[in-house]
Amino acid sequence: MATNQDHPEIRRALNLAALLENKSHFLLGPRQTGKTTLIRNQLPEAVVYDLLDSSVFLALSQNPGRLAEELTPGAKLVAIDEIQRLPELLNEVHRLIEQRGVRFLLTGSSARKLRRGGVNLLGGRARTRYLHPLTWAELAEHFDLARAIEAGTLPSIYFSDDAAADLDAYTGMYLQQEVVAEGAVRNVPAFSRFLKVAALCNGTIINFTNVSNDAQVPRTTIYEYFEILKDTLILFELPAWRRSTRRKPIASSKYYFFDVGVVGALQGRLVRTGTPEFGAAFETWLMHELTAYSDYRSGEPLRYWRSTSGFEVDFIIGDHTAVEVKAKANVSTKDLRSLRALAEENKLKRYVCVSLEPRRRTVEGIEVLPYARFLADLWAGEFS
Repeated sequence: MATNQDHPEIRRALNLAALLENKSHFLLGPRQTGKTTLIRNQLPEAVVYDLLDSSVFLALSQNPGRLAEELTPGAKLVAIDEIQRLPELLNEVHRLIEQRGVRFLLTGSSARKLRRGGVNLLGGRARTRYLHPLTWAELAEHFDLARAIEAGTLPSIYFSDDAAADLDAYTGMYLQQEVVAEGAVRNVPAFSRFLKVAALCNGTIINFTNVSNDAQVPRTTIYEYFEILKDTLILFELPAWRRSTRRKPIASSKYYFFDVGVVGALQGRLVRTGTPEFGAAFETWLMHELTAYSDYRSGEPLRYWRSTSGFEVDFIIGDHTAVEVKAKANVSTKDLRSLRALAEENKLKRYVCVSLEPRRRTVEGIEVLPYARFLADLWAGEFS
């Protein structure tokens, strides 16, 4: 496969020009999700400052006012890449929005420095959007389930001719650039041990004591490390849905890594169809699709449901649809027991099992859907 992430066939779901028509935006997403490529493809007229360029970073860090000096009176659209590297520049951005009406796209691969006290977040003058790895809808005819599960869907890695090597390089780059360079972690070996243990806990309710023991890191530090993963957009927290009344719900969150290929590399596993890890990887990939759809289209919250008696449904969309994920070509009635238990609550409108079955069918009011049919309906707005 080609190694070029600027694949001419790929059209991203986000339309930057439409977003920036009336309002400045923060665009946040992990490294290599395609933020820079998106700017180049969709905003050719924008003035671009790349803060990963050492000369640009040095000039603006020494004199943030240089931004205003360099922009001509006719410059109305400016993109600043990796804004978290120089958060003090936001004061100048604020002034230019107010005084000149300049619209900014401010991209970042970490929200950590932007969330610290004293940082000017533009007081509502900029909205926040998130960029995710490629989705099923964006890949379209280029989508291959086995490829997506094994390599993940970061653009440069999905289209790579050596995805395994690129994933290893990516996880190493993350440790070096996102965590160490920010000074967020002092003990790199300890964080590296934690990262592998956390990856093995992907898609589960975290037992922080067990993670602490396995990683040989104090429990208090484990909490801090999880916050670092969330702030650097590597980890998503999936809250519990707690509206069930017949069965007491568990309140703890679950955590998913942002890309199934990255989490597989961190686990040291090569996930392929038929392996024991495939089911969990399939669920993680569906989590990515649902999260991207929520951020790009619906804005509805995503949760999961688990009762203290052991019933569990993978995802709850808004307050209307329950989604159970089964990486099986033949879903049995036993596989639907948790959806049936939740249906007894009469709280939701639809109950869906996303599967590897070839055709859709309905079992006792529960829709069993092939994953492609589910995603086609999802991106068409049928689950809103």
